[in-house]
Amino acid sequence: MKRLFRSVLPLAMLSLAACGNPPSGEAPKDAAYPSRAITIVVTFPPGGGTDLLARRIGARLQEQLGQPVVVENRPGASGNIGARAVAESPPDGYTLLMVNSSFAINPGVYRNLGFSPAKDFAAVINVAFVPSVFVVPAASDLHGLDDALAAARAGKPLPFASCGNGTPQHLAGEMLARAAGAPLQHVPYKGCGPALTDVVAGQVGMGVVTASSAAPLIAAGKLRALAVTSPARSPLMPAVPTVAEQGVPGYALDQWHGLLAPAATPPAVVAKLNAEVAKIVRRPDVQASLREQGFTPASSTPGGFQDMIAADMDSYGALTASIGLRAD
Repeated sequence: MKRLFRSVLPLAMLSLAACGNPPSGEAPKDAAYPSRAITIVVTFPPGGGTDLLARRIGARLQEQLGQPVVVENRPGASGNIGARAVAESPPDGYTLLMVNSSFAINPGVYRNLGFSPAKDFAAVINVAFVPSVFVVPAASDLHGLDDALAAARAGKPLPFASCGNGTPQHLAGEMLARAAGAPLQHVPYKGCGPALTDVVAGQVGMGVVTASSAAPLIAAGKLRALAVTSPARSPLMPAVPTVAEQGVPGYALDQWHGLLAPAATPPAVVAKLNAEVAKIVRRPDVQASLREQGFTPASSTPGGFQDMIAADMDSYGALTASIGLRAD
């Protein structure tokens, strides 16, 4: 990657010498990247997991690149407002998008996104995974996932709260209902926080939320964890078995978080960003901090991340179609 980036520098220098200096105050278009501030657009409000990741990565990236890195929150429409803004930005590496798995779910939910998730972005890197967890109130009679599934099969559909329509947590519940043959009734909330509040209060019998948001309440004895949705147990709650371990083989849903750039961003710029962010994620202090918050660090190649997004769009699209989930 470094060889590719260096190979364009001599050509850039020759071109600059031939064309003369740019007008005063205007940066040369072929200056070494980055030569000015980088903006990371986050498609969710401040304080959530995606926002915290963007700020942690951005602060380290600023140190390594020697240029300001600004995090800008543009929430709304399940992330589509911020994504559209980045899709329409110049493909120069100065405007990036931090998203989670909702980015791959939205094409199956929204008919008119205003952009193409498959064509308008270049994958840069997946930085972390975070599982979701099935939880019940501490006083619940449900002590394991098998209890919940048995209750659902025996009587009325078992209600489950999620962080919202079309979220990974919503689809985690729908996947379980289909894989286990147990009727579950979705109760959507506007975020994991409100869903947790009602599950703790016993207003809803079960919830599916991010492991990081539920962990403090589980530790405080206000919630009981039944199962994590990841393919392996979460380091944040190693005593909690996976869904697959409890009689639903092949079940796995890990929410990813990653960086994208507008399509047509130069491959050398994408490669540089990938290398710099991977260096950050591999730092022992960063890995320890991420794991404390329930994240599993990752550092994919651009191609690997692009393939994962495409595969998720296909699988989530099939699931949302099967349940008739449409937001417009």
